[in-house]
Amino acid sequence: MTLDKRQQDGLAAAYQRWQETNLSRTLAQKPERDKPFMTESSVPINRLYTPLDMPESEYLQDIGFPGEYPFTRGIHATGYRGKEWTMRMFAGFGTAEETNARYKYLLEQGNMGLSVAFDLATLMGYDTDAPEALGEFGKCGVAVSSLKDMEILFDGIPLGEVSTSMTTNSPAAIMWAFYIVAAEKQGVPMAALRGTLQNDILKEYIAQKEFIFPPKPSMRLVTDTVEFGTKHLPQWNTISISGYHIREAGSTAVQELAFTLADGLEYVRWALERGMNIDDFAPRLSFFFNVHNDFFEEIAKLRAARRIWAREMRETFGAKNPRSWLMRFHTQTAGVSLTASQPENNIIRVAIQALAAVLGGAQSLHTNSMDEALALPSEHAVTVALRTQQIIAEESGVTNTIDPLGGSYFLETLTNQTENAVYEYFRRIEDFGGVLPAIEAGFFQSEIGDASYRHQRELDTHQRTIVGVNDYVSVEPLKIPILEMNPQGYAIQVARLEALRRERDNERTAQTLDSLRQACTGSENVMPYLLDAARAYATLGEITDVMREVFGVYHEAAFI
Repeated sequence: MTLDKRQQDGLAAAYQRWQETNLSRTLAQKPERDKPFMTESSVPINRLYTPLDMPESEYLQDIGFPGEYPFTRGIHATGYRGKEWTMRMFAGFGTAEETNARYKYLLEQGNMGLSVAFDLATLMGYDTDAPEALGEFGKCGVAVSSLKDMEILFDGIPLGEVSTSMTTNSPAAIMWAFYIVAAEKQGVPMAALRGTLQNDILKEYIAQKEFIFPPKPSMRLVTDTVEFGTKHLPQWNTISISGYHIREAGSTAVQELAFTLADGLEYVRWALERGMNIDDFAPRLSFFFNVHNDFFEEIAKLRAARRIWAREMRETFGAKNPRSWLMRFHTQTAGVSLTASQPENNIIRVAIQALAAVLGGAQSLHTNSMDEALALPSEHAVTVALRTQQIIAEESGVTNTIDPLGGSYFLETLTNQTENAVYEYFRRIEDFGGVLPAIEAGFFQSEIGDASYRHQRELDTHQRTIVGVNDYVSVEPLKIPILEMNPQGYAIQVARLEALRRERDNERTAQTLDSLRQACTGSENVMPYLLDAARAYATLGEITDVMREVFGVYHEAAFI
């Protein structure tokens, strides 16, 4: 809010009078609580915010209107009055049959889009029966070792009518090929498919550590998918540039945003170096953010994210299409905030976080289940989590107006502070020579480690409270029913793999794998070759082994 000198002086004088009279008398009678007032990211919070805290802010330049640059108030002119966010519940466990049943249940309950969680063996490029995968079957997601599993996973679900998000990174191109061919077998052309591929390999090196190949060939694969999707799947988001995992690893909100945006800008540079036009691919880039406990900080983070991305796309990269300036993002409530003790408290945590996501203008949202600190979510727990979103949408009234917290002196100041802190991180990353050199130097990893340590120390010293963990602890633990895994699932999956290897045309499979090897060795886009391998029922492990042979395997250096 811009004030002229007379207005600024008048307000400053009035503020000083209030401090010296009303506030001073109140503090003399009853001091403030003896605790630090700060955000979850340790940013100090003032007692009161006024226009004096944002004297240089220009409404049209910094805040603007919904659906207009710089999109601080949202990317759609009608906000949620026009279209509510997509309620997209993340799900996957055990066999493809079990997860297929969960998807159908969620769709019946009002879930608007599907989101696939894969198990660790799948995420690391191993077939279920590989020695390296022993003990990991179906624990943190569904096992998908071939096109056959993908066909079963979406059996009875028309892929031309739903949008699907797939949380996979190192083997993302392979999983995408399986999905495209599964749709092809349903009679759905790839151009009609809608969905999102996470496909964010940089955050794997930074935080989640589910990488297979070294950074440069991995970035080549990401760029191949962006190029292929731009040409052939116009409704598909080929990357979901993800801060979620960075935050789960222990980062602050500012670090989550800064590192995510830096990764996003690096993907843009690689696509431009490939010779792509920014206005051809940028409209299909999407993002994925964590929404943690600090209500206002999370909303400010999401508002700052839109503004920074719009400015970088328009002013730094020269994008002309307004759709290239838009940041579209999915959000998920903070898994790391959930507690195993007093698990029903997690319902309240998730509700607060979900409300922050909505007030921050999310395009889609997953709400975690109360039991996720204990096990994969039960059907009851996931229904409560979905109902949380539906109550916010239908009963809270927050969707009746656009950006209802916009204009709050506190929120706008926090948004500005977040933006400034992000640009300071950009400068530090550039000092290393960019994102890849900063990864290799351990910069991101060290920053996250330090932030995580500080947070834990604050919990240990009771500077911060987690209800039910370091304060308000119950003597008797509350027990809730949790999901039990099918003990026969592993045997079912292995038997399916063995049958597939016996019954397919193994000569054709070998030919497609050899063609893929040659494509990986050269500079061709690998997606057509992955589609051929998928059609020949090459398994995930077989395809990944070819890539390991050509690209090598990445071993991260230790950082102290």
